[in-house]
Amino acid sequence: MLRLLTTLFILASGTLAGNTLAHHSFAAEFDNTKPVELTGTVTEMKWSNPHAWIYMDVEDESGNVVNWALESISGNVLIRRGWRKADLPAGIVVSVVGWQARNASPTASIRFVTLSDGRRLFAGTGTATPATEE
Repeated sequence: MLRLLTTLFILASGTLAGNTLAHHSFAAEFDNTKPVELTGTVTEMKWSNPHAWIYMDVEDESGNVVNWALESISGNVLIRRGWRKADLPAGIVVSVVGWQARNASPTASIRFVTLSDGRRLFAGTGTATPATEE
């Protein structure tokens, strides 16, 4: 029995270590000197862990529509902070404040989402503040 428990512990430890190593740091992926403010139409919301993702169409300066991938904290934490799955249906227009990805792709880590009814929902970790933040 002890041998079985030891084997299970070793397997569980290996699995958890892999997940920890796979998780990235904010500074490795996003640039806190490049704040973004975007307004667009939500195309999808993925309530996942370790990060939830909002996808939204944003019109750029040239008039082209670009689909942005917006990373937030986990879906579980969003719900504990007052978010509801009904808050972000596809088609709703929202504004977000966050930071651009280091690779300049249409990807950002978001801090706040402002809904069309004016509600402002916290979506970040609180480790940095965009220059555009009040």
